[in-house]
Amino acid sequence: MMKLIIKTMLIALAGLAFVSCGKKEETAKSTESKEATTYRVAMVTDSGDITDQSFNQTTYQACKLFSDTNKLEFKYYKPAGDSTADRVASINAAIQDDYNVIVLPGYLFAEAIVKTAEDNSDVTFVGLDIGEGDLTGAATAAGKENWKLPANVFCAVYKEEIPGFMAGYAVVKEGYKHLGFLGGMAVPAVIRFGYGFVQGANKAAEEMGITNEVTVEYVYGGQFFGDQTITAAMDTWCANLGVEVIFACGGGIWTSACEALQKTNGKLVGVDTDQTAQVSAYGENMCLTSAMKGLGATVNTVLTAVTHGNWSEYSGKLSSLGLVSATELDSNFVQLPTETWSMKNFTVDNYKALVSDIFNGKVQISDNIDVAPTCTIKFNQYPNIK
Repeated sequence: MMKLIIKTMLIALAGLAFVSCGKKEETAKSTESKEATTYRVAMVTDSGDITDQSFNQTTYQACKLFSDTNKLEFKYYKPAGDSTADRVASINAAIQDDYNVIVLPGYLFAEAIVKTAEDNSDVTFVGLDIGEGDLTGAATAAGKENWKLPANVFCAVYKEEIPGFMAGYAVVKEGYKHLGFLGGMAVPAVIRFGYGFVQGANKAAEEMGITNEVTVEYVYGGQFFGDQTITAAMDTWCANLGVEVIFACGGGIWTSACEALQKTNGKLVGVDTDQTAQVSAYGENMCLTSAMKGLGATVNTVLTAVTHGNWSEYSGKLSSLGLVSATELDSNFVQLPTETWSMKNFTVDNYKALVSDIFNGKVQISDNIDVAPTCTIKFNQYPNIK
């Protein structure tokens, strides 16, 4: 009997040891799994840096705020030069440093995504303002004719016609009647901004009953930077035609608009981000408003999905982002800035009402870039400056 009892106890103890080992293994696996889903966020700058008061700075601030709030490690990388090879080197450096979520602001990263994403399937890539044309063009150039966006990549583009519309509407409601649109190159995003601006100005003029008093001059510079030739064209608009406000849209071409507006105390509408700080160098309160892409809202929304296990909502997709709320302005992916609001006649409350009307479909905005919008205001289109 005693031998039987001892044997039974030994079997029980062995069983307990087995269960204990099993639990330890399970705990170890759980810990490994937890460690595997620890996110570390990196951002790579394009041709600028995090003090450019534009895409890089806005993206950096949004990534850092998200990471700090969620207690995630964050680091930004600045490429050694302005080339795809330099951007690829920075992406690879971030991966080598064990960063597994990489945020890339701007179309210049299209080729870098094509070259790095497929070989790093365990890394999540978030591209901002990188369109289908940018990616397919880069893939074709790399000899990848049938290339598709990998499952570890999400790219966002924006419904530029909406902030363009809101800016044109606001400017006319504020009391300006002679407007100008200076685009960089006639690429889809710039055209959407411009045609939206014209539609907004036209809508406001119709509501105010002043369509016979409002004029929009419209031209593309043919490049994404300002120079003497483009400044001279803007001088003609401002000094000779009496243009009061110019919506400058496309890279650094806004500098030529500012140089001309400076001489006539005119106003500028910025683009992509709130350009108030940049434009103030040319004149205090020169920046009337900016037709913005909600980079901060994009970063916060997508990184929240990544870190909460909802990446499937964005995996392998290229989405065109616009309004998502009639009332929560900061959550929208296209906006006018309210923190630097300087308009008097068109108020923030008026802006909120406009957002609500667009979101609810009361105000319709065309995204057609093949045909110029039909207007009841005067709309003068010119050949490209260069």
